[in-house]
Amino acid sequence: MTQLLLATQNTHKRDELARLLAPLGERWKVVLPDELGGIPEVVEDQPSFAGNAAKKALSAASARGTWALADDSGLCVDHLDGAPGVFSARYAGEDASDQDNNALLLEELAGVPSPQRGAHFVCALALASPDATLAFETRGESHGRILEAARGEAGFGYDPLFLFDEPEHPQRGRTFAQLGTEEKSLVSHRGRALRSLVARLALLPTGSA
Repeated sequence: MTQLLLATQNTHKRDELARLLAPLGERWKVVLPDELGGIPEVVEDQPSFAGNAAKKALSAASARGTWALADDSGLCVDHLDGAPGVFSARYAGEDASDQDNNALLLEELAGVPSPQRGAHFVCALALASPDATLAFETRGESHGRILEAARGEAGFGYDPLFLFDEPEHPQRGRTFAQLGTEEKSLVSHRGRALRSLVARLALLPTGSA
């Protein structure tokens, strides 16, 4: 079995990755940083999601000499020229809570009519090999719009404000916070990116770069 270090302490991300890796059987084992003694903190100072994901994956692989996967994800709002973007987690400040970020987003969009509240989530994934080289990168997106008030109790981050509205999906018309775990994974930015990753991992000989 080959270890795959997930360069995050976010259990939401860990659990979603583990579920989607399940079809690969016992070839890959997902581990978190604290299971290996930790990884260096990385300053997410790149201008793109892909840049931040790659920086984190390479740092983790270099520190622990194992396969490492990192993601950078966030919300891009059309009316705000793509903001909060790479600053999604700290939109309202370095120590901002989800509630703080959501409140600021609603404030920034106050009075903006529904047709102009388009937005999309982005997830960039980067996979680094044990020799600390970048092996694979992929990206997933999910499109919708921002509501004027939160709906739903599930999810995290901006999920209660993000109304999924891509045509021809049964999840359309509900926020990510109103979807069950499996429902959300089928159409979410992270779910889409992870399925692309899983397809790539299935083609890699165990231990191969």
